[in-house]
Amino acid sequence: MSEPSSPAFRRAVIIGGSLAGMLAAAAVSDHVDAIEIIEAHELPSGPAARAGVPQAAHFHTLLSGGAEAIEQLLPGSIAEMIDSGANRVPVTTDMVMYSPEGWYRRWQNATHHQITASRDLTDWVVRQRLLKNTKVTMRQRTRVIDLLGDRHRVTGVRLRSSSGEENEMTAQLVIDASGRSTRTPHWLKDLGIAGLSEARVDSGLSYASRVYQAPVSTRGWPIVNLQADFRNGQPRAGGIIPIERDRWHVSLVGPPGTEPGRDTEAFERYARELRHPLVADLLAHAKPLTDVAVTRTTANRRYFYERLRAWPDGLMVVGDAVTAFNPVYGQGMAVAARSALAIQQALSAQGLEHGVARKAQRALSRPVGAAWSLSVGTDIHRPDIEGQRPHLGDRILQRYVSRLSRTATGSHLAATALTDVLMLQAPPASLVKPKVLLAALRGPRRPQLDGPPLSPAERGVLGGSYLTAAVVDGE
Repeated sequence: MSEPSSPAFRRAVIIGGSLAGMLAAAAVSDHVDAIEIIEAHELPSGPAARAGVPQAAHFHTLLSGGAEAIEQLLPGSIAEMIDSGANRVPVTTDMVMYSPEGWYRRWQNATHHQITASRDLTDWVVRQRLLKNTKVTMRQRTRVIDLLGDRHRVTGVRLRSSSGEENEMTAQLVIDASGRSTRTPHWLKDLGIAGLSEARVDSGLSYASRVYQAPVSTRGWPIVNLQADFRNGQPRAGGIIPIERDRWHVSLVGPPGTEPGRDTEAFERYARELRHPLVADLLAHAKPLTDVAVTRTTANRRYFYERLRAWPDGLMVVGDAVTAFNPVYGQGMAVAARSALAIQQALSAQGLEHGVARKAQRALSRPVGAAWSLSVGTDIHRPDIEGQRPHLGDRILQRYVSRLSRTATGSHLAATALTDVLMLQAPPASLVKPKVLLAALRGPRRPQLDGPPLSPAERGVLGGSYLTAAVVDGE
C-alpha cells in the first residue's frame, strides 16, 4: 500500500457511522487505500442504542432486496445476524397481513423474505464486519463542518473534534451518509452549485413502539401487520415483528388527531382500537420490557442530486442524506444497501476516474426513486397530507393498485407481483405487465378469508380464542 504522503495514496471519507455509511465504506473498499469514517457521536461497543438514531426505537425489517445487497457488500453478514438471533421470515408464508382489501393468504411457495431484528443488532453486525477491514478507521465525536475543493472537485473535508480543534483531511472521495441532518445542500451552495430541487411529502403520522417478551420462541413466528384503511375511516395501523432473544417489537401508527401517545396503558388501548384486535390479543399474553417510545418525524423528503447540471468529482450522497422515507414502509435500510451496491458497481466499471461520482449518484437514484414512488404514491392519498397532492393519474393508479391488492388476497401471481416490488426486487412498472394486468382484471381466484390465517401453535398463544383454520396455500 502507498504511504499517506504518496501522490498515489487514495483515501475515502465517509461522513456518518450510520448503516448507510458503513455499507458505503464497504462499497468503496476495493478502490481506495484507506477509509476514514467520521462519526459525530460515540458508537456503542455492542448491539446497543446509537445516539442520533431515534428511529431505532421503532421496528425495522430488512427487505430481501436489501439483504441480498448487504450480502454482496459484506459476505456472511446475514448469516451472522441470524446466528445472533435475527429471524429470516419467508414472505408471504410467515406473514399475517390485513390489508385494506382483506387478509392476505400465507402462500406455501415463498418468493421473498425479510430479516427481522432490532435496529441495534443489524447496525452492530454490519459495523463489526466492516471494521475487520484494516483499511477502515473510525473517528468518533468528530464532525465534518465543510467540504474542501471547488465546484469541479471535492478534495477533502474540514473536521472539528469534540474539543473544538479543527483540521483538514484530504480525500479522493467523500461520501455523505449523515442522515436527515445533512449539510450537503448548503455546502454545494458554498461551492457555487445552485438549483438543487427538493420534494417533501408529510403524512403527519406518529409512531409509538415498545418491546415485549414473547410468550413463546420467536423462531418461525410470523410478522403481524394490520394496515390502515384511511379511505374507510380506519387510519390506525400496527404490527409485531419477531426479534432476537424471543422478543416482539411492537409499533403502532396513527395520523394527526388520533396519534398514539407515550402512556403505557394507552398504548395497549390503542392496539385494541386497530381494525382488528389481533395485535392487542397477542400483547395480552406478552410481558412488556421497555417504556413506550414515540416519534413524529415521518415525512418523506428527497433531494434530487442527480438532476443538477453541475456535480463535483469526488462527492457522493447516500441514505437519508439523499432521501428520508416514511418509516411505515420499511424501505430505508434496503434502499441504503442497494444504493451502496450501485456505488460499488459504478466504481468496479470505472474506478476513481473523472465523472464516476456523478455516474454513481445517478445510478443510486434508481433504487431511491423506486422506493420513493411507493411511499409517496401511497402517502399523497392520505387526508392529512402536506406537500404533493394526487392528480388524476395518481388516483387512477391508486384504484388499480387497490384492485391488484384485493386480487392478491386470493391470487399467488398477484401477491408475488406486489411482493416483488415491495421487497425492492422489481420496479413499480412491473405491476403493469400483461400477465399482472390480466390477473387484476380476473380478480382473486380464491375466496377472501374471514379472519387471520393462524397456525395451531399461533392460535395456541391466544388461548383458543381464535378459531380460524390455518391457511398456508400452495399455488
